[in-house]
Amino acid sequence: MGGDHEVRGARATADLSGAATRSPVPRQLSAGAIDDADFREYVASRSRALLRTAYLLTGNIADAEDLVQSALAKTYQAWGRIEDRGALDGYVRRAIVNTHISWWRRRRVDEFPTDEIPDQPVADSSDETAQADALRRAINRLPHRMRAAVLLRFYEDMTEAEVANVLGISQGTVKSTVSRAVAKLRADADLIAGR
Repeated sequence: MGGDHEVRGARATADLSGAATRSPVPRQLSAGAIDDADFREYVASRSRALLRTAYLLTGNIADAEDLVQSALAKTYQAWGRIEDRGALDGYVRRAIVNTHISWWRRRRVDEFPTDEIPDQPVADSSDETAQADALRRAINRLPHRMRAAVLLRFYEDMTEAEVANVLGISQGTVKSTVSRAVAKLRADADLIAGR
C-alpha cells in the first residue's frame, strides 16, 4: 500500500444513530492486500471506540467514518514503526484529532458568507433529550482545541496526561483549556435556558 493510496470503501463499525453495522476493515484490507493480523485485530476491536471519538469531534456520522478511515490509513502506513503496541489508541486518536483539524482548516478557507442560509440537515433526535442536544450544540460552539480537550477528557474519560499526549500539549495547558471550556459551557445561554 503506497503513500499515494487513500483507504476508501467500507467504513468503520458504526451504530451511533441507528445506522447499519458496516465492516470495520477497509475493502482493500479485506481483499487480502495485507496479512497483518495484528492490524486487523486492532481495527476490529477498536473501531467502535475510535468512531465514537470521531463522531464527537465532527457531529456527523459520515464525516466521523471518513475521519476514522483516514486515521487508520495513517496508522497502517506507520504500523511497522510503532513499537509500543500499548500506545496504539493514543497514536490513532492523535491522528484523528490532527486530521480533523487539517480538514477543518481546509474547509474554512472554502466557506464564504452568503445572503441566503442553506438548508441544514436535521438529525433524528427522537432518542435524545433536549438537554443532551443543547449540550452537544454548546460543545460544537467551542473552539476546536477546547472541544477536543473536553471530548477526550469527559466523553472518552481520559486522564489529563492522556489528553495532553493525544493533543501534543502540556498537562497544564489541558487543565486550563478544560477549565475555560467548562466555564464557557456553564455560561452558555442554551444550557442555562434548559435548566
